[in-house]
Amino acid sequence: MKDDVYRKELRNYKIAVLPGDGVGPEVVSEAVKVLKHIGNRFHINFEFIQDLIGGAAIDQFGEALPAHTLETCKLSDAVLLGSVGGPKWDDLTGEKRPEKALLGLRKGLNLYANIRPAMMYESLKGACPLKSERISDGFDICVVRELTGGIYFGKRGTKVNTSGYDEAYDIESYSSEEVRRIGIEAFEIAMKRKKKVISVDKANVLESSRLWRKEMDILSKKYPEVSLEHMYVDNAAMQLIKSPSQFDVIVTSNMFGDILSDEASMLTGSIGMLPSASLGSTKKGLFEPIHGSAPDIAGLDIANPIATILSAAMMLRHSFGCDLEAGTIEKAVETVLNSGFRTVDIFENGKKLVGTTEMGDLIVKAIE
Repeated sequence: MKDDVYRKELRNYKIAVLPGDGVGPEVVSEAVKVLKHIGNRFHINFEFIQDLIGGAAIDQFGEALPAHTLETCKLSDAVLLGSVGGPKWDDLTGEKRPEKALLGLRKGLNLYANIRPAMMYESLKGACPLKSERISDGFDICVVRELTGGIYFGKRGTKVNTSGYDEAYDIESYSSEEVRRIGIEAFEIAMKRKKKVISVDKANVLESSRLWRKEMDILSKKYPEVSLEHMYVDNAAMQLIKSPSQFDVIVTSNMFGDILSDEASMLTGSIGMLPSASLGSTKKGLFEPIHGSAPDIAGLDIANPIATILSAAMMLRHSFGCDLEAGTIEKAVETVLNSGFRTVDIFENGKKLVGTTEMGDLIVKAIE
């Protein structure tokens, strides 16, 4: 059996675990539980090193991304992150906010590509907000979002203008190198899928989008097997609702990707279902659910851990090259959903309502 081959040699991986705030510690705990079980089955030794980030780090160290946290991540083979932020820290401004830790972590690890898959599980079609005829063929979308450029990293500031009014500005800026490297990620992913890339921009208005489109056209010539289509971001937002099955790989800028991937997540039934991987030029990656910290439900054992567990599967695949183990987790998640178990965010009448911990236990059991 292939499993037996995997058991012969012990593999060792060091994972930085950053639970963060709100429901982060709860969902990360379930992902770690699943990884430990995978390690036992497939002869892998995972060393988990926990550290603080976001609001939790602010409370203890006065900053969202302490130097030792970033160093822990740099010395690890991959990073598993929960979520950051919450109303407790809403009065903080600018660089002091918990969310700034995410930008610093991505920049510090040179992670420029965010991969966000969104697929329709057959058993969750009833949880999708779209009419059944719009999702009859299902969908399997991969959003490839540029992560370290654009308006989130551009120059920004405030001033009083000549009329005496407060004025604020955020600058969108991209270089051809930044566009090219995220484009390569998208085309390479498309080569392993349906060989279709839709590049989303706003080239009818933005100069940065015109550069984006030009670079994508140049790059597409190196991938003749992949079809490239350009789509304005406002049309893309509408088309995701109208006909999600038309999409395969979406490649887009930092801000557009942030918005469109959240929209795509709701098509799956819940934002609690979507994992993500942030990758760079090395195998070291940052893996996290795309949902926020949800402080209103923290500690209630009702948060959906599936996105974080699937993020752990992406870690196995992208950072460690463990495709078999990753597929085992993904299959276990599907088995549990097909058996009718649901957390509250994806619950439907006639299904079996379970909490965060029980969902994790069920997925572990399905692996056996």
